Amino acid sequence: MTVLTYLIPISLVLGGMGLLFFVFTIRSNQYDDPEGDAQRILSGEYDDRPKQD
Repeated sequence: MTVLTYLIPISLVLGGMGLLFFVFTIRSNQYDDPEGDAQRILSGEYDDRPKQD
């Protein structure tokens, strides 16, 4: 049971850091791409095959 006294605070700190990072990415507009989605849907140029080097 003494292990839980270490694991619970560590998990709370890591979860809080993940939440803060997620909020930071939302505030810096990293998930916004309204023009890109519209252009990809309307574009007839797409390639289903993987690129060859």
